[in-house]
Amino acid sequence: MDIMVGSLLISAYGCSAETADIEFAWTRRHAIDKGENLGRHLIQAFAPGEVTPEEAHQIGLELAKEILGGKYEFVLTTHIDRGHIHNHVIWNAVSFADHKHYHSNKRSYHFIRRTSDRLCKEHGLSIIVPGQDKGKSYIEHQAERTGTKKMKGKMFKQNLQKVT
Repeated sequence: MDIMVGSLLISAYGCSAETADIEFAWTRRHAIDKGENLGRHLIQAFAPGEVTPEEAHQIGLELAKEILGGKYEFVLTTHIDRGHIHNHVIWNAVSFADHKHYHSNKRSYHFIRRTSDRLCKEHGLSIIVPGQDKGKSYIEHQAERTGTKKMKGKMFKQNLQKVT
């Protein structure tokens, strides 16, 4: 089911977007090997101006279906309210097909990365080259949002005024 709400495109697989948390919990109750998490989350971002919201959403659906193999309930949202279009995929940590939990590790991360990169190439989009631009840590991201920068355990203003 695909719907548009404000600045979001939303799709769901194996569940309803409105009640996904309840449905995830129901599936989890039937699992022997539950793991520790109710769900998993990934963000797939695209270069500004490179993709339409609809194409980004389609790529997100392709990614989720391929990496989850049709065994996990998921909700996909495509955000178009920022400077760049990006997808959020949230999926149940337990499979509704075999009631086994999703194993998140280096292997699964690299599989997701390779799959996303391949899909973007197939759609004629750019990809991020690993190591080319190091992403920000959560602390760096928060510091940037609040206007401070953490350096060697001390907080400094990000934009220092020039003293004349």
